[in-house]
Amino acid sequence: MSIQHQSSAPAVHLRTVTFAHPDAIRLNDRVQLEYAERYGDEGDVTPLDASMFEPPRGLYVIAYDENGTALATGGWRSMDRNGAGYEDGDAELKRMYVTPEARGLGLARRILAVLEDDAKAAGRTRVVLETGTKQPEAIALYASSGYTPAPQKFGHYRFDDLSLCYVKPL
Repeated sequence: MSIQHQSSAPAVHLRTVTFAHPDAIRLNDRVQLEYAERYGDEGDVTPLDASMFEPPRGLYVIAYDENGTALATGGWRSMDRNGAGYEDGDAELKRMYVTPEARGLGLARRILAVLEDDAKAAGRTRVVLETGTKQPEAIALYASSGYTPAPQKFGHYRFDDLSLCYVKPL
């Protein structure tokens, strides 16, 4: 899938890739470094596998500029009721990230919309995500996009005081 966007900003297109794609790995490494800087630890250790993001049970996208530089990323994976607090029909957002040099271009909002639309088309009924208290940009994005605090925390960091969980019905 390739989605074009025309505006006064540099041309950016979104492309579906695998979570194992070299650009996905590079961006994941960058976001892990940022997590480590913000939280003073090893980054997000949530167990992830590339197969979790394969359609129709997930999707992974990267935003590229006109020169082919990977600028932003994000994905969703299907989750159902389990001991980690998920519910049947959940689509969990993972690895939403915009490189520092591309922040302010609206890329996270564009990726978020594509992921939500795709999850809904795949039959998912709710988008869920976990972010952290030291990520105010992410919190603002999700709040302004209709996400509300989850009634019950879920996921790998559900018992961590720095973890915030949000939900949005589809």
